[in-house]
Amino acid sequence: MKKEPIQHIKELAEPIVQQQDMFLVDVEIKQENMSVVWILVDSETEDVKVDRCSKISRELSFLVEENEIFNTPYRLNVSSPGLSRPLSDIRQYTKNKGRKALVKYKSNEGFEKVEGTLSLISPERIVVEVTKGNDTEIPFEDIVETKIVPKI
Repeated sequence: MKKEPIQHIKELAEPIVQQQDMFLVDVEIKQENMSVVWILVDSETEDVKVDRCSKISRELSFLVEENEIFNTPYRLNVSSPGLSRPLSDIRQYTKNKGRKALVKYKSNEGFEKVEGTLSLISPERIVVEVTKGNDTEIPFEDIVETKIVPKI
């Protein structure tokens, strides 16, 4: 039985990304005139560098071809998730500690949003400092979406 393309690409990409001291955030395939494969990567310690993305792209392209994942033309893009994409991995939260974020989360009243500084990240929760001494503690399982607010 043939594997689903996204899962197969994730399995091929993971070790290549780790070799670059980065982690795999997501794999997306968008259908346009041809398939466009997005490999989204991040690093716990530094910004994502173009040369490392290029290296991942070259190695992964070879493996995608070798494993015959697509039988039609495709384009492979390796990139950081960027600020417009919500955080999806705890390592992204750790990297963004001290930055301003907008967090949507589940509460007893339904959903709430809070904007402030990511002041604490633990395996179970985050703390968002809205104003000095006014913190909102949010368990990870209640987080619906977190986006980093760019500095203007």
